[in-house]
Amino acid sequence: MNSIDRRSVLLAGLGIAGTGALAACSSGSGDSSATPSLVSPNSKVVAATDRKRNSTGKVQNVTLTAASAMLDLGGGAMAKSWAFSGRTPGKEIRLSAGDTLAAELSNQLPNRTTTSIHWHGIALRADMDGVPPATQAAVRAGRNFTYRFIADAPGTYFFHPHVGVQLDRGLYAPLIVEDPKEPLSYDEEWVVVLDDWVDGVTGTPDDVFAELKQGMGGMDMGGMDMGGSSASPGSSSSDAMGDMGGMDMSGGSMDGTSASPSASSPSGGMSMKFMLTGAESKLLGGDAGDVKYPYHLVNGRVPADPEVYTAKPGKRVRLRIINAGGDTAYRVALGGHRMTITHTDGFPVRHQQVDALLIGMGERYDVLVTLADGVFPLVALAEGKDASGMALVRTGSGSAPTPTVRPKELDGMIMTAAQLKSADDVRLATKKTDRVHRIELTGGMGRYNWGINGKRFDMNDPTANPVLVEQGERVRLDFVNRTTMWHPMHLHGHTYQLGTGGPRKDTTIVLPKRTVSVYFDADNPGQWMLHCHNAYHGEAGMMALVAYRA
Repeated sequence: MNSIDRRSVLLAGLGIAGTGALAACSSGSGDSSATPSLVSPNSKVVAATDRKRNSTGKVQNVTLTAASAMLDLGGGAMAKSWAFSGRTPGKEIRLSAGDTLAAELSNQLPNRTTTSIHWHGIALRADMDGVPPATQAAVRAGRNFTYRFIADAPGTYFFHPHVGVQLDRGLYAPLIVEDPKEPLSYDEEWVVVLDDWVDGVTGTPDDVFAELKQGMGGMDMGGMDMGGSSASPGSSSSDAMGDMGGMDMSGGSMDGTSASPSASSPSGGMSMKFMLTGAESKLLGGDAGDVKYPYHLVNGRVPADPEVYTAKPGKRVRLRIINAGGDTAYRVALGGHRMTITHTDGFPVRHQQVDALLIGMGERYDVLVTLADGVFPLVALAEGKDASGMALVRTGSGSAPTPTVRPKELDGMIMTAAQLKSADDVRLATKKTDRVHRIELTGGMGRYNWGINGKRFDMNDPTANPVLVEQGERVRLDFVNRTTMWHPMHLHGHTYQLGTGGPRKDTTIVLPKRTVSVYFDADNPGQWMLHCHNAYHGEAGMMALVAYRA
């Protein structure tokens, strides 16, 4: 047997032993404390549900080779990272709704690193969701694993690993599922992938996490909640703040690589090479993020040497915008233009014309733009971080704007998902709510102890209760943010609706000290992660498992 890291051994062991072992905390459901029997991701009921999906019978075969790569980010900026087939973003996969994707992952990563692929936003069969150890054992270095599933819901999606903080490397790519009965009218399409970049430049994501998880030494800093309000019912505030105490602070990696520990300052404290302080945003309700990134990329390019989208004036273009970042929300605008939002997270909304939109990690927006004549910057402002990414749209003559350009549209009418309404044909039917779960988002920067209901999700503790649902139920999740930082909350395997008439989504921004209620129908049995899509918050423990009773 190959020697692999401790976490990977755990993942493989749990994946082999049975997926019912993985669990998470929930409250407000009134369920018994006894461990229930759960639907396994590879059970007959999962297979039976999958057979009911609308299928075209067509199969698209692809090979995704995860390996080390020296990436050219433009303008002389190079980064040694990991990527699919040597590029980032990876090559787009495009299907028609109802097609089957057969994607073979070939793990050629160094240092016996394990990995997986999660198909973000797709309501697929549970055993193909790519989440060790809930749905599979992690794929070992030198091994292959084939993901095979029907993609029956059209929309803009993407894929990325779900092991450690690999999300913040270059292992991601768009997944576009086209609607064979597309109702929108447009001439061209442009897929736009946003990313905050650190890997191979100032360090690795493992270095970042090793520094962050040391916390801020108990100082009262942004994102921190020192009060007892972060504790779950029946626990003390010291329990809630101290549940990270057993973590290995040696700087070891969580995903198979070695992470260098943060250097000490002359005063004996921790130096902050990666930790960001003072990032503030009114749109995000305060603290904007944890991590200092040297680059913000649009389609893998730095602003000094941007990607250029060339078209003719008057063309109506559909932009599919994906935030693949680890710790950054982006305010996006196209200089000299207004955008019409048509979809978020793959589902149609009532069309809304805006100057700019705010997109959190894991969210996607589709917009329509009719192009004017000239050269225009598409700017992704790193919200609250005094930095930006940029691409260019060229439809005529003119000089390119500077890399730091800030078009006035960024300060115009800015739209978030909370202001949108679902399109009539995808709005959930009116139905009595069968089950309510209170999902408290807890913790803070003080000890970097992000969690749910006052506890961090722990791969070593398979006895905690999952968030239970039963097939056929209408479920309400109340995201109660007890922290002073925002969190993009992502549910696997389903889409939920914001409130009673908001958009259908799988990832939504929950602002600090706010509550967001979402509804979904439990129609896709299995075991599904629910977590903050800040890569570092999730890895620190802001995760839970939504599991179907057997």
